[in-house]
Amino acid sequence: MQYVTLNNAVEMPILGFGVYRIPAEDTEQAVSAALTAGYRLLDTAAAYGNEEAVGRAVRNSGIPREELFVTTKLWIQDAPAEKNTGRAFEASLKKLGLDYLDLYLMHEPYGDVYGQWRAMEALNREGRTRAIGVSNFYPDRLIDLIANNDIVPAVNQIETHPFFQRTGYQDLMREHGVQIQSWGGFAEGRNGLFGNPLLAEIGKEHGKSVSQVVLCWLTRRGVVALPKSVRPERMAQNIDVFDFELTDDEMARIATLDTDASLFLDHHDPETVAWFAEHRFDG
Repeated sequence: MQYVTLNNAVEMPILGFGVYRIPAEDTEQAVSAALTAGYRLLDTAAAYGNEEAVGRAVRNSGIPREELFVTTKLWIQDAPAEKNTGRAFEASLKKLGLDYLDLYLMHEPYGDVYGQWRAMEALNREGRTRAIGVSNFYPDRLIDLIANNDIVPAVNQIETHPFFQRTGYQDLMREHGVQIQSWGGFAEGRNGLFGNPLLAEIGKEHGKSVSQVVLCWLTRRGVVALPKSVRPERMAQNIDVFDFELTDDEMARIATLDTDASLFLDHHDPETVAWFAEHRFDG
């Protein structure tokens, strides 16, 4: 496994296992299989509804806690967010059955963002979470948060895949010491990703699948990736991406797939903002 070093010197695996949209009743088995396959970074969220299952898999794995990197996310909190964030954090920690987190992310750039971040800064200073970061923050929101607070987010987890590559934004984050992490690395199969002729051709050249090519492309760029599957054979395949390298020419060919647009949602769109304003989650 390869690692990235966050802006507070914490080391994080560059490849992890995500549990978004894995039903709670299937999550424990999936996470157990992922840990057996060699994954040590686990990514969940309060809003996913499967933190308890992730925690059971961790406890039953027999793997020392210090060898794991566990992430969960804070859902949108209204004022007084500093109090509500502490309550939400404790609820997530209890569901996971852990004494601390490795990374706590603000899930969306909405609600009382500054109150949430101040509470997260306090949790970080207290050692309750080794690192804090954000998710789905576009450049304007990220720079605003950095400029008006003490702790620079260690991570920004954003939509990143061959059709929405975020290379310019990654450069900006790098300038500020923020690690880019991908969600939706396979674009959830949209735009025919798994049958894409260019990716398939590159995979054939290396004896690898399209998914392995995408993960190799992400990790070579220094992007932390979170592939998801409930099939043990696919989990094993997805983690087997460190025995080959893409050439500069192959990287350039993949760059031509970028449409510079989300395949899912626009966080600047008023209808999207209104939807989030109506959906609160009491973890």
